[in-house]
Amino acid sequence: MSLSPTLSPSARLFTPVLIGGSLILLINFALRASFGVFQIPVAETFDWPRADFSLAIAIQNLAWGIGQPIFGALAERWGDRWAIILGAALYSLGLLMTAVAQTPGAMQMWEIAVGFGIAGTGFGVILAIVGRAASDDNRSLALGIATAAGSAGQVVGPPLAEGLLALMPWPQVFMVFAGLVLTTLLFLPMLRSREPASRAEIEESMGHVLRRAFTDPSYLMIFAGFFSCGYQLAFITAHFPAMITEMCGPIAPDGGLAALGITTTSALGAVAISLIGLTNIAGSILAGWLGRKYSRKYLLAGVYTLRTIAAAWFILTPITPTTVVVFSLVMGSLWLATVPLTSGLVAYIYGLRYMGTLYGFVFLSHQLGSFLGVWLGGRLYDAYGDYTIVWWVGVGVGAFSALIHLPVREAPMGLRPAPVAA
Repeated sequence: MSLSPTLSPSARLFTPVLIGGSLILLINFALRASFGVFQIPVAETFDWPRADFSLAIAIQNLAWGIGQPIFGALAERWGDRWAIILGAALYSLGLLMTAVAQTPGAMQMWEIAVGFGIAGTGFGVILAIVGRAASDDNRSLALGIATAAGSAGQVVGPPLAEGLLALMPWPQVFMVFAGLVLTTLLFLPMLRSREPASRAEIEESMGHVLRRAFTDPSYLMIFAGFFSCGYQLAFITAHFPAMITEMCGPIAPDGGLAALGITTTSALGAVAISLIGLTNIAGSILAGWLGRKYSRKYLLAGVYTLRTIAAAWFILTPITPTTVVVFSLVMGSLWLATVPLTSGLVAYIYGLRYMGTLYGFVFLSHQLGSFLGVWLGGRLYDAYGDYTIVWWVGVGVGAFSALIHLPVREAPMGLRPAPVAA
């Protein structure tokens, strides 16, 4: 008889579900994080104002947010794998049609399909699968690892796009990306999908859970707090490369960046997004680990506070290659740290059965912020010629989110005392 204890599948941290889900998120976010690299090439091809392509990315983010609770409900009704297949098909179709679009309206319309595709293969569906498959002790850390996989995609996505743009026109790059999306389907056998819920279970149980959540002030505060995360992340992803290209001081030919082959501010913009993704790998895992031990709401308030300080420092100092690198490293460590904490908080308070749908609605707030950050960035740039005002708006909403998480009641809904009758 073996003397070494064996772990049950649910007690293991690195399971096929976590590995397969992480690989899907890596590919999803590698492509999504690269859209900011296309700001200038698309504008130069069609001679469009910056706001036109910004609106396309903003619509993509809004569709992603609207699609998230829809795909969460579809996964709970049809099964997780069918939701992912539909998401991958829409993602690929949207990228292909974006590549051949000739007008701002056409490009903006097809970004709706891209946004829904990201929803079907992104956090809302995948984190719910990972969360249900993990043990109670490992859930927060598993969510952090899966989130970090999305960050790893952000490391490779922008440089990959930059490298492909050096070899081919941007429409062909989108076609390559459409093929890469379909490779996510290879990992479906690794995901342990639940049996789909019956229609009666969906209609009764889900409706009951949603009514309880949307009448709970804590859920509404979590919903509102996630808005600033979307605003900051989407604005930086979509506009930071262009902002660096136009506002950053020159790269010294004898400096460390030049020695690494980074000789232009355009290249520095792509590298900045990658640095954010690189440090976010550690930041997401650390946030997941801390979420096992400490109050998630206080950790979220701390993350938003540090983001606010970092953003204010960056815009108040001269923008140089050094400050770009420092800001990217600091912001990256906080970038998606909110995701395992927010999703874990939703699961802890409201349970796992409808985590995908409940987190999906919270994520809708995130994407409303994303829409505003990307769209406002383009509009204010066209109006004033720089990004200073929209950056300060991001500082303000970050401070708001730091404060609004403090009153959240961090206790399972079923264990809360019943309200006292008047």
